[in-house]
Parts: sequence; C-alpha cells; structure tokens
Amino acid sequence: MKAKLFSLTFLFPFFFFAQEIESHIDSIPALNNLDEVVVTGQINKKSVDKSIFEVKVIKQETIELLGGSTLADVLNQSLNITIQPNPSTGKSNVSLFGLDGQYFKILVDNIPLINDEGLGNNTDLTQINLDDIEQIEIVEGSMGVQYGSNAVSGIINIITKKESQHKWEITPYIQEETLGSEYGFFDKGRHIQSLKIGNQISKNWYINAGFTHNDFTGFSNEQLGQHHPLNDGKRGFEWLPKEQYSGKGLLRYATKNFQGFYRLEYFDETIERYDSIVRENYNSATQTTNPTATDEIFTSTRLYHHANIVGQVFGQLNYDISASYQQQKRNIEQYNYRINAREKFDINKQEYESRKGLYSRGTFTNFFTTDKLDFQLGYELSNIKGYSSALAGSFDGDNIERRLESYDAFATAEIPIGKKLSVQPGTRLMLSSQFDAQMAHSLSVRYVLKNNYQLRAVVGSSPRNPNYHELFTYFVDVNHDVRGNINVKPERGFSSFLHLKKTFFSEDLSWQLNSKLSTWYLKVDDRIELTIVNPSPLAYQYNNIDLYKTWGLSFTNGLSYDNLQFNVGLSFSGQSKVLESDGAYNDDYLYALQANTNLAYSLPKINTVFSLFFKYNGPEYQFLLDNEGDVNNFIRVKQDGYSWADASIKKTFMDKKVHLTLGARNLFNITRINRQTSLGGEIHSSANNGLLLGYGRSYFVKFLYKLNI
Repeated sequence: MKAKLFSLTFLFPFFFFAQEIESHIDSIPALNNLDEVVVTGQINKKSVDKSIFEVKVIKQETIELLGGSTLADVLNQSLNITIQPNPSTGKSNVSLFGLDGQYFKILVDNIPLINDEGLGNNTDLTQINLDDIEQIEIVEGSMGVQYGSNAVSGIINIITKKESQHKWEITPYIQEETLGSEYGFFDKGRHIQSLKIGNQISKNWYINAGFTHNDFTGFSNEQLGQHHPLNDGKRGFEWLPKEQYSGKGLLRYATKNFQGFYRLEYFDETIERYDSIVRENYNSATQTTNPTATDEIFTSTRLYHHANIVGQVFGQLNYDISASYQQQKRNIEQYNYRINAREKFDINKQEYESRKGLYSRGTFTNFFTTDKLDFQLGYELSNIKGYSSALAGSFDGDNIERRLESYDAFATAEIPIGKKLSVQPGTRLMLSSQFDAQMAHSLSVRYVLKNNYQLRAVVGSSPRNPNYHELFTYFVDVNHDVRGNINVKPERGFSSFLHLKKTFFSEDLSWQLNSKLSTWYLKVDDRIELTIVNPSPLAYQYNNIDLYKTWGLSFTNGLSYDNLQFNVGLSFSGQSKVLESDGAYNDDYLYALQANTNLAYSLPKINTVFSLFFKYNGPEYQFLLDNEGDVNNFIRVKQDGYSWADASIKKTFMDKKVHLTLGARNLFNITRINRQTSLGGEIHSSANNGLLLGYGRSYFVKFLYKLNI
C-alpha cells in the first residue's frame, strides 16, 4: 500500500503542471499506413510498401486505445495469434499459426528477450511492459536466416523509442481496472502507475528513463482468499495475485554517419499461490482449530543490457552491431502458513529456474556501390547458461544445469530485376555446442503487377532446438515411465507465404482502402513427441517421430475515410498432426476459423476518439497427451469457439496535454470455455475441464499527462 500511495503522490503534480508545448495532431491509428518504416528482417530500413517481407505494424496509438500495459493486452486482438493465459501459474503465452511459443521469437530492438525457459522463446507476454514502445512489428513465416533457430512460424519485434522532437518529454499516467465485478482502490482490481521522462540533451544526445508499477491483486470469483480457514476448496484465488515493477533507461548518441545507444532494464515480479487444501488441526482438548496451509511465492527478476552501434567505415561499408547481457531468474519460497495467526513457518527458499548469458548480433551491408545489388553479411553468437531445479520438472530428483553455445553466420542479398521485381535469397550456417551443424535457407520475392498490385512470396526454413524437458526429463513411478533423450535432434521447420496487396483510393484522396489476400503452408518435420519404447512395462521417451502441417487463407481490409478507420480480417486454417508415436491416430486436417475487426472514429471538435475491437475464435481441434490414468493416451479435444471484444473512449483536454481513456474489456463476459474430449469412442464434456480464458467483463480508466517542452 505504501508503494501505491507514494506512486500516486509522486505522479499527481505532473498532471496539472501546465507549460506551452508544441501541438500535434492526435490522429486515429492507421494500422495499414504504407509510410510506416520497418526494420525487422530488412537489409536496410524500409517503408512497409517497399519491404520485401510482409510486416504487420501495431502503432503506439493503437496500444493506447486498447489500454494495453503488457504485450498480452495488445496481441489478443491480432489475427492468427492466440493468447493462452494460465491463471494457475500467472503466465500468459501465445501461439502463432497454431504453433506454440517454442516456434517463434520475441525480440526487443532485434535482440531475443531472455526468460525463465529460453532465449526469445516461451516468453511470458505479461512480463513485457509497453511503456516505452514506438511500435510492434510482426513478421509471419520462417525467419531462420535472419534470426536463427526457433523462428519457424515468425517473430514479434518490439521497437523502443530512441529520440524526441521535444527538449523534454514528461509522461506520467495512472490506470485503474476492475477484475470482473471485483474492485477496491487498494486491495482489489488492477492498479498501474507509470512515469516516463525523456530529454533531448542536444542535437546528438538523447536520454530517457521510466518506471512502471503494475499490481494485479488477483481474481477471487468464488474463492475466498488467503485467510479462508476452512477445508472446503474455497481458499485462494482463481487468478493468482501478481505484482510487477519495471525500470528502464536509455542513452543515445547520433551524428550523420554514426549512432549508438545503451539500454538497461530491470524487471521484478511476485506471484503468490495459496493452496486450497487447509489442514484444520482440530484440538479436542480445547475444541479449537489452528488451520494451516502450504503456500508458494514465485519471484522473477530480469536484468537486460543492450548496447548497439550503427555506422560506416571506409566511406562505404555499413555496420549494425549489438551486444547484450541478460539474465532472468525465478525463485520459489515454499512455506507453511498459520491462517488465524497470519504467520509463516518452515520457510524454504531456492532457485526455481533461470537463464543468463551473452548475445551478440551484427550485420554488414553496402559492400558494392551499385544499386543493382544490396548484400548483407551477418553473425549471431550466444552463450546461454540454463538452470532448472528438480521442482521445475521431473529430472530424477536432480537439478539440471547446462550451457548452450551457438555460433551462426548468415548472408542475404536483395537483387532488383528491373523496376518491378526484387528477389532476396539467404542462407545461414548454425554451429552449436549441443547439436550438429544446421542450415537455414530462404527466398523472398516482391513483384509489382499492373495497377500497382503487389505480390510477395516468402519461402524459408528454420530448425527448432529441443527444450529442457525433451532432453532431460526423467519421471518414473508405478504407473509412468517418461524419459528425455539427450540424443534427440532439432526439428526441421519449413514455411511458404504468398501475399497479394493493393491500395485503392479516390481521386480526391478522401478515402483509402488497403486490401491483402494471404495464403501459407507450414511444415515441421522430425517433430519431437513421446514414443512408446517398451510396451511392458510401459515406457515412453522423447524422440523425433511426428509431422505437423498447417495451411491457411486470410483476407484483410483497412479503410480510411475522413475521421473513420475501419479494419476487418478473416482467417481459415487447417492443421494436421501425424502421430506415428501413437498408431491409433493419423490426422486429417482439423480446421479453424478466426475473424477480427476494429473501428475507430474521431470527433476533432471535441478531441475524442471512439474505438471498438472484436475478435472471433472459432472451435479448434487438437490432440493432447492424457497421462492421468495407468496408460498414457493421445485424446482428441474440441475447444469451443468464443468472441472477445474491447471498447474505449479517449478524450484529450488542455491543448492535448491531458489524455483520459475510459474502456471495457471482454464485453461478452468470457470466463471459461468448454472442452470436449473423445477417448475410446466416448465423448466427455465438462466446463470444469475447460479452458479458463478470462475473469469476466472489466472496466478501466487511464489518466495520462503529456508535458512536451
């Protein structure tokens, strides 16, 4: 509570400190603006229109309308992306084209972000704060040549702010949210306080710093919290309490031919888990109880250093070099708790899992003076030390500590053939301390057809390296024998994308329509699955056996007319998973449908923007491993479809210094969706076994002050 009061007291003076500032237009976000500059995967910075890759851009204005404070809040509305919250762990992961977080990377300024379980992969989206974001770039399809292994289905690159048009920028804000119908100013709901300060010290020097506190107090629903003393299954929370602190800083120096920056971030998160099982400890002599329970506190800390230099040598050769040291550690505190006395005892603290290491990436371009060839050479080096305790996985009772080193080199070239055709081939060599040498290849083509239709084709490959569980798991008891395999080899991923785009506009430029038709095919060979290695007694081991395939079509449109911005998209996809490890199944394609739309309308006279975001996720089918019985089986699961909608009203005051946003999330009041499982010819359906997606319809208010001097 002291931290909240301090933050509120600290921020309020800025809300009413008025200065004359340079006015700017607060426009509706144009999600398909062709003038947007992108950097992800490009040899040189290019506009979206000139990029040889198909890049989707989410601008800062869109993030503000969504009231998004973490990456999970924003990506929830994107087509072909599915957010998967896990209330029991407090984490929130994401899948892209049906492939989970192991198959694509999360980057910050082109650097993969470390987390508890990997480098760039399996990232918890709720741990990524968006308070210093310039834009988010999403590239769909294999990016193995540009960003190495585990980039099978694509990448998401977060571009941070590194310059300003003003001498000073001071931006504090507070945000208050309900969690369903639960809210209290201090003890219930979600409470966010943030402060950003940027200073353009001189023409060449820029510095900024920021602090954010995000307190998610936990969603109770029918649970009764930490101090419930009865053993009736109602102790604890349905969504775990989570408190985050994030501090960031950046220093940048730039001249005409050189620029460099250093960025630092420290992140701290605490998640509390209260056991629903209560030991009442009845004393017959005194006819009293002394209820106790066994609880856990998870604490994650992340330290991020990133230094980057961009310049030119020999009057021609351009270089872009980054070096990064990162570490993220997750600790666990286990203890028994006397509920009536409100005290801990038998406290045990230890490291749960962690990753730390060095990473460097560099590219070199402009080898030739001709404009008929744009050639790039690059390298990527990483030295990552990973640790998982016996509590984090089944490792035969032992802690696992391993170091993985990789040394990659890649080359790509963009070759214009005439005025309409550009071709970009690429290849990468990947050397590793754990696996044999691997290769990744890609070919991208951009062709301008008649009437300015643009056709893009991207074909590429990328391996996916095994994770800790697939390498080192050892879980043996009376009913189960499941073992990892240190000899398992990386999976081989392949993807092909085809995009046809066209911009239509009126003669007087009063309206503009951006349309895109896309199709794709992804395949993962040597997919790692559990295989039966001994029928009696039954024993499983991870091996390279299975095959995953998916194909799809999507059609998206973005219309800009006067003060209106309207976007609509439809996606149809099929997934096939050949489970040779379980001979009962050899899948045909299982199909799914997604649709999304967003509408923003501006009333300049009253400085107000109205917005509505809607996404429909159709029913999905998949196979899951059921290991609850005496024998492990793959069961077919149907997950019901659902709709998700968010809305907001944003108004500015005091010459656009003060921004007030009122919004609602989850308008359709989604909580848990049903799952049907089929096993042995029988179908079982239970909401209790369903997927918990939300905590009901919620409301938020955000109060932001922009002081630009």
